[in-house]
Amino acid sequence: MAAQVGQEREIQKNYWVEHSADLTVEAMMLDSKAADLDKEERPEVLSLLPPFEGKSVLELGAGIGRFTGELAQKAGQVISLDFIESVIKKNESINGHYKNVKFMCADVASPELNFSSESMDLIFSNWLLMYLSDKEVEELVERMVKWLKVGGFIFFRESCFHQSGDSKRKVNPTHYREPRFYTKVFKECQTRDGSGNLYELSLVSCKCIGAYVRNKKNQNQICWLWQKVSSQDDKGFQKFLDNVQYKCNGILRYERVFGEGFVSTGGIETTKEFVGKLDLKPGQKVLDVGCGIGGGDFFMAENFDVEVVGIDLSINMVSFALERAIGLKCSVEFEVADCTKKSYPDNTFDVIYSRDTILHIQVIYLSFFCGTFEWLCIC
Repeated sequence: MAAQVGQEREIQKNYWVEHSADLTVEAMMLDSKAADLDKEERPEVLSLLPPFEGKSVLELGAGIGRFTGELAQKAGQVISLDFIESVIKKNESINGHYKNVKFMCADVASPELNFSSESMDLIFSNWLLMYLSDKEVEELVERMVKWLKVGGFIFFRESCFHQSGDSKRKVNPTHYREPRFYTKVFKECQTRDGSGNLYELSLVSCKCIGAYVRNKKNQNQICWLWQKVSSQDDKGFQKFLDNVQYKCNGILRYERVFGEGFVSTGGIETTKEFVGKLDLKPGQKVLDVGCGIGGGDFFMAENFDVEVVGIDLSINMVSFALERAIGLKCSVEFEVADCTKKSYPDNTFDVIYSRDTILHIQVIYLSFFCGTFEWLCIC
């Protein structure tokens, strides 16, 4: 086993030594259009982070520092780490004027890498876990949860299913996993403090990176935000949905009954009828509240040339929706989100659509939500 781990690290290090020779953003993102993508996706990623003003931030797999400087501008202190020496030195040459940043050359998979328990408010990584083996991911998550303060956050973003960048590669050792792998590993990780109190990670958000959906019609760039909480905290309705009403096998049974991409009565035929009432126009933006596994969203995007954002409280539903999106090349984003708490800037959407969802929402939230938007609701 130790030999296999050593071989994995050697392969990944050689891969990045080769692709970081130029130390450019194109090399780091493995894409010839990286400069344009970076302008759009970097602010998007930063907008998804929890407040970290004055906080302790650990940046793993920092690369040449696309995010290091941004983090340093607000954080109290940042530890920026990468396992390629030339890369972290480039990062330091760019961001070394920030006196609250410590630069480290180290491998996150090394058991020798350690930080004090409950010392970090935010652990951030962008394209890191896909360069670790399954076992290395599991071990790193266990250590990250210990390093994290109670109430602190872990944010990470990965390429899932397949590559996005157009950079030519002789070999590609990247692990393009299904999103459900990461969700499962993080959701099942628990740790105890010195007093024996048990803590775990609660999912705050999971979504596609919209810049890749808009520019590449690609839903495989996915990010997660987790918070360290007491295992005694009530996980509420989301836990009920994923563990009782919409377990994975149950979702697949619904889909067999109602048709590919659907878990609601009537499937595609009812969707055509309801969507026909919306008078959709090309280029409009649609929010689907309670998107399920995405069948209606794909139908709207493919047939009316609209941009769709689908949100659902069920982690399992969104996981299946992301899988169903592979190869469709349509402008649909998915996010795990609670519609009673999610907010968007004014005038973000032209149409808000919901089907078989409102019956799950308490009246106090429904009154507020319906008073905020004009939308088509089918229950």
